[in-house]
Amino acid sequence: MWYNLLMGKKSRESKKSEIVNWDAEEYVARDKNGGWYVGLILVSGGLIALSIYLGWWSFTVLVVLSAIALIIYSVRPPRVLHYSLSDKGLSEGNRLYDYSEYKSFGVYQDGEHFAIMLTPRKRFSPGVTVYFPKESGEKIVDAFGVRLPMEEVKLDFLDKIVKFLRI
Repeated sequence: MWYNLLMGKKSRESKKSEIVNWDAEEYVARDKNGGWYVGLILVSGGLIALSIYLGWWSFTVLVVLSAIALIIYSVRPPRVLHYSLSDKGLSEGNRLYDYSEYKSFGVYQDGEHFAIMLTPRKRFSPGVTVYFPKESGEKIVDAFGVRLPMEEVKLDFLDKIVKFLRI
């Protein structure tokens, strides 16, 4: 059994513990028109000009690198990841999110996309957002509902900014 686990093969026992499997994109790719890129360049240029005027050289480098990273991130298409629920937790590829690390979950709808948002028990731990196809939604929500309480999802300030900026 250990040999199979180390070699990436699933034993009969691990197959029994799997509840739901699905594939989904890691994030929602939002359309960005030319105005979005022009706005990014104008805001970055303004911050760069201000930081050069004030002599904040490290901030200048930070703004340039941030603008480049945002452009690369916005052009890159989202990867399709494999998710599975088991008795232990949510698996995303090789990573396991144990149910005991989260106090609740909620379902969030962003346009035509649906997502499960896991709320961490620890104060400064990041939450987990996992997108899922509509046709698997009932099974996924029921599987989470057996293990965690369901709460209404409220987007925090940072989530609202990211959604507004279409990042």
